[in-house]
Amino acid sequence: MKKIALLTVLLALSGCVQVDDYREVVKTPAPAGLAGYWQSQGPQSEMVSPEAIATLVVTPEGDTLDCRQWQRVIALPGKLTQRSDDWYNVTNKRDVYSVEREGDTLEYAGMTMKRVERPTQECADYLQKNPLETKLP
Repeated sequence: MKKIALLTVLLALSGCVQVDDYREVVKTPAPAGLAGYWQSQGPQSEMVSPEAIATLVVTPEGDTLDCRQWQRVIALPGKLTQRSDDWYNVTNKRDVYSVEREGDTLEYAGMTMKRVERPTQECADYLQKNPLETKLP
């Protein structure tokens, strides 16, 4: 009976994405229309404050930067990866967030983001000091 219960739990969890070693995550080139700068619009329930801003940078080669700011900047480089038909951003801290794009709207980490021309100045400053492996054109 215990074996059946354990098997059931394992099957239920098999659809989840888990990362044990960031270095083993396979970076996948971004699908058409995903590369660029994305920014939260208005207050987001996933953010600490209504004034907080989230920016996601995605290069065509699949490098990412999850940059969030409120009273300070927290920026986490990452990799875009795909599992089945689903896309995920995996940060170097092994956080895994689903990425779903529809036109110029992106659902990411429980937030709604819109395409923008450039990141916030604070995120651009971080990128200047800590460039990603590949850059946006």
